[in-house]
Amino acid sequence: MRPNHDQHDQTPPLRPGRFSIWLSAALLAAFLAPAHASTDPLSDLLSVPGSAGLGFAVRAEQSPYVGGGTRYDLLPLYLYEGKRVFLHGSRAGLKLFDEESQRVDLFLDQRFEGYADDRLPPSLAGMAERGSGLDAGVSYRYRHPWGTLQAEYLQDAAGFSKGSELRLSYGYDWRSGRLVLRPSLMVAARSARLNNYYYGVRPGEATATRPAYAPGSGINTTLGLYGSYALDGGWRLLGGVTHTLLDSKVKASPIVGKSAQTGVFFGAAYDFGSYKGGWTEESSPTHLKLLYGKSTADGCHLAKIVTLTCASTAKVNSTRIAGMQIGKPFIERLNGWPVDIVGYVGVLQHDDRGLAPNGLQLDAFMKAYYYGFPWSERVNTRLGLGVGISLAQRVPYTESSSQAARSRQTSRLLNYLEPSIDVSLGDLIGSRALKNTYLGFGVSHRSGIFGASRLLGNANGGSNYIYTYLETVL
Repeated sequence: MRPNHDQHDQTPPLRPGRFSIWLSAALLAAFLAPAHASTDPLSDLLSVPGSAGLGFAVRAEQSPYVGGGTRYDLLPLYLYEGKRVFLHGSRAGLKLFDEESQRVDLFLDQRFEGYADDRLPPSLAGMAERGSGLDAGVSYRYRHPWGTLQAEYLQDAAGFSKGSELRLSYGYDWRSGRLVLRPSLMVAARSARLNNYYYGVRPGEATATRPAYAPGSGINTTLGLYGSYALDGGWRLLGGVTHTLLDSKVKASPIVGKSAQTGVFFGAAYDFGSYKGGWTEESSPTHLKLLYGKSTADGCHLAKIVTLTCASTAKVNSTRIAGMQIGKPFIERLNGWPVDIVGYVGVLQHDDRGLAPNGLQLDAFMKAYYYGFPWSERVNTRLGLGVGISLAQRVPYTESSSQAARSRQTSRLLNYLEPSIDVSLGDLIGSRALKNTYLGFGVSHRSGIFGASRLLGNANGGSNYIYTYLETVL
C-alpha cells in the first residue's frame, strides 16, 4: 500500500501452469485472498511511479473440496508500476486511464482455482483435472477520501472454464504512521460455466456416491482485511486474512465440503523505487548486454556452479542460448555500500539443435552488483545476482526432457536467477574508453522453486545455462 495516498464442453486443453502473464499489474490480486476472491487489494504498494519491487508471500487457505484440507503456497512477488504498464505478482496489464481519483486497466490475471491431477483429493478421484486458468479483464477504480470503489469483469482467456465473473468491491484505507490497514467487502457474480467447471460433476464423472451436478451461476461474498507496515530502506511487511462465503448452489455440490473459505497470508516486499533512478529517468545510463551460452551437464546444478565445484556443459544433447538484455539503474551505492541495483529486460533465443522446436525466452529481473573488492580500483570487478521472472515461448528441451525423466510437470513461467562475475575490459587492456565495458561469465537459471508455487505451475525443476557475455554502459 502506498504510504502517501491520494495519487492515484469444458475439458481443459492444457495442463495448469502453462498460461501466465506476458506483461504486468496490481500486486497479490489473485492469490492473497482465496484464489478467486480479490480485486487487487494491495495495488498501491509501490510508492514511486516507475518503480519496481521484489518480494514473497506465504499463503494458506482452506480447500473447498471434500477432503482437500489446507493448501499452502509460496508466492514470488514481481512488481513494476510504470506509467502505462504494470506487473503485480500474478497480474499484468495496461493503464488506459490513470488520474488521481479514477483508473481504468486492461489486464491478464492467473486464476488459482481448481486442482492438478498430481494433487488430487480422494473425493475427486476419477475426475478430469480442473486447471488454473488465465483471465483477461477490464477494471474501473474510483478513489475518494471515504474509500475506494472498484468494478472488474473477467473472462477466461485460456479455454479452461470459458466462464466469466463480475466483481464489485469497496475498501477503506486506515493509516497510522507506517501502518496501513484496508478492510474490504467484495461481491462476485460468477457465470454458470465458471461454477460448473470448478464445482460441478460431469455425467461421465458420476459415481454412486458422487452424482452428476451443475451448480450454475451464483454469487460469492468476501470479507477481507489487508495490511502493510513500512520498514526502513524500502522494505514493507505484508499480511492479510479473507473469508469467502460460497453461493448456496456451490455449497450443495457433492464435491464441495465447506460453506466458506478462509485464507491468510504474510510476506515482505522491497520497493526499489524508494530511491532516485530507474526506467523513468531518460538521462540515466543504459546497460546493453550480449550473451551466448550452453546447457550444463546432468547433475551440474546452480549450487555447484556458484560454489565452483562444477562448470561442465552438456556433451550429449547439448543446447544453446543467445540473447540480449537492456538495463536501467534503480539504485547506486545502496545505503552507501559498493552495491548497485539495475533492472533488466531481456530476450533469449533457444537453439535446441533439432531436439525440439526452438523458441524465445523473455526475462525481467532486478540485479544487485557488488564491486567492493580490494583490487577494484585497479581492475573493477563486479559480482552480480539477478532475481525475477522468465517466460518461455516453449518449454526448453533441457527442461522438458529432465522433467519427463522424473515424471514431473513443466511450466513456461518460472522464477529466474542470474548469478554472474565480470571485470572491466577497459581496466584489463588499459583503455579509458572501455572503462564501463565488462567481460564476464554468468548462469541463466529457470526454476519452479521446488514445486511450492502455483504461480509457477507447481513445477519442481528447471534449467541452467552457463554463458559468456559482453556488457557496456552507455
